[in-house]
Amino acid sequence: MEKPKESGEILGGAHEAKVPPYNDFVNDPEMEGLTLYEKKALLVNRELDSHGMGKYQWHIFFLCGLGYFIDLLYAQAFGLVAPAMKQELGFSTVAEGDLFSSFNAGLCAGAFVWGFLVDIIGRQYAFNLTVLISSIFGLCLGAPSNYNGILVLTAFVGFGVGGNIPIDTTITLEFLPQNRRFLLAMLSVFQPLGVVVSSGLAYGFVPKYACGTGGLGADGELLGACSQVAAGAPCCDKASNMGWRYLLFTIGAICLFIFILRFVVFRFQESPKFLLYRGKDEKAVKVLQHVAEFNGRQSTVTMAIFDALTEEDASVRSGESERPILAAGSSPLKLSWGEKLKIEFERYKLLFSNPTMTRLTILIWITYMFDYWGFSIAGSLLPQILLDKGREISVSTATTYRNYVIIYICGIPGVLVGALMYGVPLVGRQWGMIVSSALMGASLFLFSAINTQASNVGINIMEYFFQSMFNAILYGWTPEAYPAPIRGTACGVASFWGRLFSIVSPKIGTVLLAQSTNGPLYLAGGGVFVCTVCIALMPRKYMGGKSY
Repeated sequence: MEKPKESGEILGGAHEAKVPPYNDFVNDPEMEGLTLYEKKALLVNRELDSHGMGKYQWHIFFLCGLGYFIDLLYAQAFGLVAPAMKQELGFSTVAEGDLFSSFNAGLCAGAFVWGFLVDIIGRQYAFNLTVLISSIFGLCLGAPSNYNGILVLTAFVGFGVGGNIPIDTTITLEFLPQNRRFLLAMLSVFQPLGVVVSSGLAYGFVPKYACGTGGLGADGELLGACSQVAAGAPCCDKASNMGWRYLLFTIGAICLFIFILRFVVFRFQESPKFLLYRGKDEKAVKVLQHVAEFNGRQSTVTMAIFDALTEEDASVRSGESERPILAAGSSPLKLSWGEKLKIEFERYKLLFSNPTMTRLTILIWITYMFDYWGFSIAGSLLPQILLDKGREISVSTATTYRNYVIIYICGIPGVLVGALMYGVPLVGRQWGMIVSSALMGASLFLFSAINTQASNVGINIMEYFFQSMFNAILYGWTPEAYPAPIRGTACGVASFWGRLFSIVSPKIGTVLLAQSTNGPLYLAGGGVFVCTVCIALMPRKYMGGKSY
């Protein structure tokens, strides 16, 4: 076996790097009590820490951020096009909930499937396929002239979009240096950007290409669907109501552009930690060398070092018959398919490996359930509620769409404040989430009590600011709480539970909206307060420790 280079030998390159001596790795006190996989992951962490935020890391950050961008680009779009779509196609307010439930059903299936696949087929394929699926079906979304066709395409768009957040947070975490993990929360800044872009495009398309003037006929009454009025009577037809279709075509084209950036312009390398626990040490070393070269450096991690750790682990474990749950090194590749399948199922037990981890996992699931419950109602129905309240006080449709842009751009400072919470002593992740979720819930209740243009805009700004702050910390912290072998699955399953509740909540919300404007606001606000309680009960030991 080739020994690691002795201390003092130099690897040439743009940035010279000394390879530490053999004993520095094998006898490192920080490796005491770690599994073989965790020892190798620790070396990967140190290698990436030595790079800082290199060019490769910034490329990953922005491309993963675009996954977040797509998530709310579409979620916001459906809320913005629903009134114009309903006017043209003639479905009821209750049936309007089917649009959001269809999207959320796709998101739910996507989060579950991609969450598992990312830990099985790897980060690389999932990273590209999710955006490709979103773009293909998104480009078709404005074509159908019947509601059922739109619902089917919406579900497929959701299936692609649903994998973005669990995949993108996992990938970003596994390439970030440890002292830049606040950037996990900063990924969420792309979500309000998606909302702002969606709202800005809607402002440009929907009122301009709507039936009549802002959806109203010459008599000032709302034009009905052509299928629901007498023959020859003025109605809202496809040709005069193309605004919502132009919006969806444009968003589909944006998704296709993002796919080209991810697949053609920048070639993402598989995560070294995924390769390690799949027993592909040599490929992991090559990825680290590629990243170092991309950053103008030389990698200090070699196969000789990994082999030394593997041999040392084998000598310590000699005589033991127990098979490790976490795959690391080359031995798992030689197992039968039955044994590999058994290891896969054993891996999922890590979610409930001890009472504290069980408590953490269950509380995270409940938090995601009611977070998605709250913001799905807000994202789906607040545009409609704001439009309805605006009409009560004679605010034009164009002004309301302009107000959407003003409201949602305030999510950006919300994300920035959330990221800052990572570095605040005694506050940090946990208290940042407690305070932001409580104020988000409070703002939803306040909105039910007022109705002037200034107060409607102000309270909605408050709601979206704290929603963005809370989700930035929650999405950034969740992958930190789990090790790499289960990280994608843990994030995906948490997202799955949230998406599952987001299927139900808009349906209930639209039923309540048909009876009372304020009903959905109470429903959303109550759900968000459940999140506050769950975050307060979470174990502090998982708030920002080392991640393997």
